[in-house]
Amino acid sequence: MNDYSPFISSSINDTIGSLYPFYSELLLIIGFLLVILADLFFSKKYPQYTYVLTLLTLLATGVLNFQRMDQEPVPLFGGMIVLDHLAVLFKILFCFIGILFVLFVRYHKALQDHSKGIGDLFSILLALQLGLNLMVMSQNLLMAYLSLEMVSVGSYLMVGYLSKSPRQSEAAMKYALFGAVCSAFMLYGMSMLYGFSGSLDLYSPGFASFLSTTPFHAWGLAFIFLLIGIAFKLSLVPFHFWAPDVYEGAPTPVTAFLSTAPKIAGFGLFIRILAPFQPFELSGFDNSLFSLTSMLAVLAILSMILGNFGAIWQNNVKRMLAYSSIGHTGFMLMALFIFSASGFKALIFYMVIYAIMNMAAFMIVDEIEEKTGKENIDEYKGLGKPFNVLMIAMVIVLVSLTGLPPTAGFTAKFLVFSAAIEAYNSSGSTLVMAMIITGAISTVVSLFYYFRIPLNAFLRTSDHQVSSFNYSPKTYISLFLVFLLIFFIIFPSVIQQFL
Repeated sequence: MNDYSPFISSSINDTIGSLYPFYSELLLIIGFLLVILADLFFSKKYPQYTYVLTLLTLLATGVLNFQRMDQEPVPLFGGMIVLDHLAVLFKILFCFIGILFVLFVRYHKALQDHSKGIGDLFSILLALQLGLNLMVMSQNLLMAYLSLEMVSVGSYLMVGYLSKSPRQSEAAMKYALFGAVCSAFMLYGMSMLYGFSGSLDLYSPGFASFLSTTPFHAWGLAFIFLLIGIAFKLSLVPFHFWAPDVYEGAPTPVTAFLSTAPKIAGFGLFIRILAPFQPFELSGFDNSLFSLTSMLAVLAILSMILGNFGAIWQNNVKRMLAYSSIGHTGFMLMALFIFSASGFKALIFYMVIYAIMNMAAFMIVDEIEEKTGKENIDEYKGLGKPFNVLMIAMVIVLVSLTGLPPTAGFTAKFLVFSAAIEAYNSSGSTLVMAMIITGAISTVVSLFYYFRIPLNAFLRTSDHQVSSFNYSPKTYISLFLVFLLIFFIIFPSVIQQFL
């Protein structure tokens, strides 16, 4: 026992020393407990307490993270996680998305009227926020798995929160079953990597020496299994099959949240996991048939093609946005594939704009659905007149999702294409050129399904007249997000200065 005393003492000291840099996550834990207590004791008399507590927790967490914008890398809890500039950027973005989600839920009629109330949903959100933060800070395979499962379980609960129809129950069940299978593959891949290298720490000398002395053909199967779990969370092809059903069946605020925050966290975790492999596989753009670079390129190309072409045939607006989200994921993977400073900056800028676009799109769609009951694109006929301001805002969002000026979506896609072209000029890789061409084609294809909405709203008439409506707070929030899309194309440096 005496032999282990120094290790126990140093471990305790390291844990205590790690608590101070971990204070934003501790605040989320405290907020989580307070929301549960408020919902338990005050939900009937003061139902707004959980809403206020959740909003204040996310605002305070965002401010604390913003104060650490220039954070130097600090390993915490024995190197299980690391706090650095990249993690802080992601955590601020998660707080922004979480605040939008809270406001979305606050003004969502179906959730507000539900017998369960919304207190439990807010507590799930704060627990899920903690998991998102840990995902982008993980540099240990075990912590990566635990944080990913924390986010996954919270996502399953969110999707099935209402369960007022068989469609929603089916969506939650599909999501949980497919997620469990993919998590099993991921855990098996992690166990294989641990067996090969003898370390769970991605940045340990033992792990690096194992990679440097072992060809990809030896550890490739383990990495493929590991990739399956992350690809499922990102809804990359061919692990996308859950997304359309879940996006359509879940409550719209949950759909908006799942299409942004967990997906962005998945890319943050992907960056952490790919970094140790990068010197041995990604540099030089290996063009061999069976390599890490070829796998990522195929996933990106397939996701862009199937996501965009699949969206053309969708009539339900939420299913269409689900397929387009798969296409955007493939496009973002192209920036990650480049794995350079310019690629990272382009990727994070794209993520910020993507979060704004997606949240605005789903808020507008939900507002129209609540006022008219219309869920399909061909039911939008004639809505341009009674919903003129809202539909004009929707057009701006769709233009931004396509990547056309004068919106920030154009700037985001321009940065990704610029980084990809720069990588092609320096490497001459046919894989990069193939992704650039696929990205350009998919951008053109997206015009065909995005602009079906304004085509029906403004250029076609309906036999059923719809009266105009009073704007709700949700409308004003979506209009603010639309304003940001125009603002950031004029002043992109507001975001870029922090990257």
